[in-house]
Amino acid sequence: MEREAGPGGARRALGRLVEAVLANRGKANAVFDILAVLQSEDREEIQEAVRACSRLFGALLARGELFVGQLPSEEVVMAGSRGATRKYRVWMRHRYHSCCNRLGELLARSSFQVKELALSTLMKFVQLEGEHPLEKPKWEGNYLFPHQLFKSVVGGLLSADEDHSLLLCQFREYLEHDDIRYHTMQAAADAVARATDGRPEVPLTFWNNAFTLLSSVSLPRQERAPSSFYVKHAELSDKWKVVHLREHRKAFQQMWLGFLKHQLPLRICKKVLVITHDSILPHLAQPSLMIDFLARACDLGGAVSLLALNGLFILIHKHNLEYPDFYRKLYGLLDPSVFHVKYRARFFHLADLFLSSSHLPAYLVAAFTKRLARLALTAPPEALLTVLPFICNLLRRHPACRVLVHRPRGSELDADPYDPREEDPAQSRALESSLWELQALQRHYHPEVSKAASAVNQALSEAEVSIAPLLELTAFQIFERELEKKGPEPVPLEFIPARGLLGQRADLCAQHFTLS
Repeated sequence: MEREAGPGGARRALGRLVEAVLANRGKANAVFDILAVLQSEDREEIQEAVRACSRLFGALLARGELFVGQLPSEEVVMAGSRGATRKYRVWMRHRYHSCCNRLGELLARSSFQVKELALSTLMKFVQLEGEHPLEKPKWEGNYLFPHQLFKSVVGGLLSADEDHSLLLCQFREYLEHDDIRYHTMQAAADAVARATDGRPEVPLTFWNNAFTLLSSVSLPRQERAPSSFYVKHAELSDKWKVVHLREHRKAFQQMWLGFLKHQLPLRICKKVLVITHDSILPHLAQPSLMIDFLARACDLGGAVSLLALNGLFILIHKHNLEYPDFYRKLYGLLDPSVFHVKYRARFFHLADLFLSSSHLPAYLVAAFTKRLARLALTAPPEALLTVLPFICNLLRRHPACRVLVHRPRGSELDADPYDPREEDPAQSRALESSLWELQALQRHYHPEVSKAASAVNQALSEAEVSIAPLLELTAFQIFERELEKKGPEPVPLEFIPARGLLGQRADLCAQHFTLS
């Protein structure tokens, strides 16, 4: 290909080649020149070649000049005695496949502009192939979609070598279409299965890309028939799976369960658990199938266990799941470190949610109340201002536990029946003890902590105290709040202004000293 000098030379040269191929089949070999530029290392030349391929093959697809059906070998067709038109269409479709393969390779280029342009071109081909299928329908009204081309697009996005988070953000705009979302779920499930098949270890980059794509898929919350299609159809058939929301839910469930059955890195596991309750469980056809993943995560301890308990609580509360060790697991998470970790606010928010039912047994609530009170003895002030109202709320919800603050003849401290080392709250004997820790905290050095601990000295109000404003409280905010407090007005000590050093105008001191 002869290239003109100066800016835009490659664009003009490629434009002439495209026009020549579209105008005259005898110029078809010029496609090789266009594809050769597509192999260039220059970023601007590659972009111009991608645009040229988009114009060329987009027009050929729209005009129906590519072979339709099972694509035969190029050598066999060229050596045969079939007509020139059939040979041209088979030959051009092979060039089209070469172009698509190269565009898929460009998704791994370092230049984001090239990757973005390659993605948009491939998605344009997906749309055109859907409207002008390159395969013959098996029966009248058969739903046709370019599955192979689209799988190659999704496979290119789920790279194991390069982080494609920015490119996946661009791909989200296509997920707004119901058909693209449905086929993305199927293609993603296949890509994850292929990437993990027979591999002892999968790169973290792949898991990050896969999670970014999977978490971008969002099903409609309202029951409605999918109607927004990227590939336009003259008429939608009720026989197509893609038009039924229940089929979307099945594909969504298969995608996530296929992803979660693998041994995920800890950071990916945390990200999944953060969105489980809001973005995954409500859209599953059978939410109870998540129990295996949540149970495994619950055994990891720390923040992961807490997030897993949130998902388990939803399954128990809304889907009648049986999980007897739920509160035992939550009880085991209560240790001194819970006041110092960065997820402290989320922990107490969820703990407040888990213990909100008034139908919990008194021994269980007493065990949590006593464990929190014992841990409060060594907690920082900012945590105490959350824990103490939380304890008072538990006493409000469960009047049977108020015996913990109305036991004046309780045992001595060295004979407290509560066993803090017991892992089972039912065996901790908390209901036999008392909340002497609150009385100790009434002598805390911080006045707000002392005031909060003294709330149990009076009859508790019926209305609970919201702990939401206190969850994110920090030591810096407490300090700033103290500084902003206004002190009492200064007390006047002298009503009559002093007239001399000793208060008399003509005294001896006034003759030798003055007040300045």
